[in-house]
Amino acid sequence: MVIITKDIVSILRTFFASAGHDKVFVLTDANTRDKCLPLVAPALEAFGAEYITIDAGDMKKNIEQVALIWEALSSRGASRNSLLVNLGGGMVTDLGGFAGATFKRGIHNLNIPTTLMASVDAAVGGKTGINFQGLKNEIGAFYQPDCVMIDCVFLRTSDRDNILSGYAEMLKHGLISDHQTYTDIIAFEVDSKTLDMERLSDLVRVSIAVKERIVAADPREKGIRKALNFGHTIGHALESLSFAKNSPLPHGHAVAAGMVCELYLSHKVCDFPVDILRQVTNFVKETYPSFLIGCNDYEEIEELMSHDKKNEGGNINFTLLGDIGDIRINQRIDAELVKESIDFYRENIE
Repeated sequence: MVIITKDIVSILRTFFASAGHDKVFVLTDANTRDKCLPLVAPALEAFGAEYITIDAGDMKKNIEQVALIWEALSSRGASRNSLLVNLGGGMVTDLGGFAGATFKRGIHNLNIPTTLMASVDAAVGGKTGINFQGLKNEIGAFYQPDCVMIDCVFLRTSDRDNILSGYAEMLKHGLISDHQTYTDIIAFEVDSKTLDMERLSDLVRVSIAVKERIVAADPREKGIRKALNFGHTIGHALESLSFAKNSPLPHGHAVAAGMVCELYLSHKVCDFPVDILRQVTNFVKETYPSFLIGCNDYEEIEELMSHDKKNEGGNINFTLLGDIGDIRINQRIDAELVKESIDFYRENIE
């Protein structure tokens, strides 16, 4: 269940009053503890919530942090009827969701995303996970939270990079949905110094609806849910490469780069319209910082893609598009053409 609200405190009070959990735990990272927790503290304190704080940053989304959460839950008497509230961005909802899915084989989870990325992607859909051995979300579980509560008030605490990161996932939702949704999303002035929060809230609602519709049709990613991975096969590889270089790339920035590459592949393999390819490429160039890729990086990018969770039988699987909304899953692409798509990104973005 996803609730989009403009009064998160009232919604939380109603939820807690009716849910009947024996204990309530609130997971934050160091950033959301300081910036976001005060916005919901009145509701949490009324129900005796206990707090768990982890380190911030996607490079900290690891098994060590999960163990800290398990230890805190165990030492404070959490039961299978306890609730873990994941208050934060995608790192917190991914990691907290995984901790909640595995502690006592699953306790109740509530996601309150505080970034645009988490609101439209990470907190919705039931995917949880952690990074492992330099690979993005290598360990995880499908585990639906009891509820996701979204209030765009938290977006006022986000910086430009975080807004742009989430917007890349919204653009992806537009590309895999329909022409009107794509047009509405790409026309939004996301890089404006004064964001139109009302309009953004409307677009968030539309974007979430796209994801919910696909997840409902394929909750465990056996078929059409792979559409949500558009831009991610190359995007995740670039993100993992950035970790290896100790210059972490925000997830959505990597996805934006990945979408440029994979739209190029879509054009070459599935006749995706060149005018939309150019429009998205120009938008990414004007909006997102470029990620510098060297000739020596190609082999490592290919190796990282080989670990993608959509792969089957040792073959790298892509989700490509024949047009906006025309989804082509399980596309196997020649390695030389993948390199050509990265050349396209370098020539047009860097």
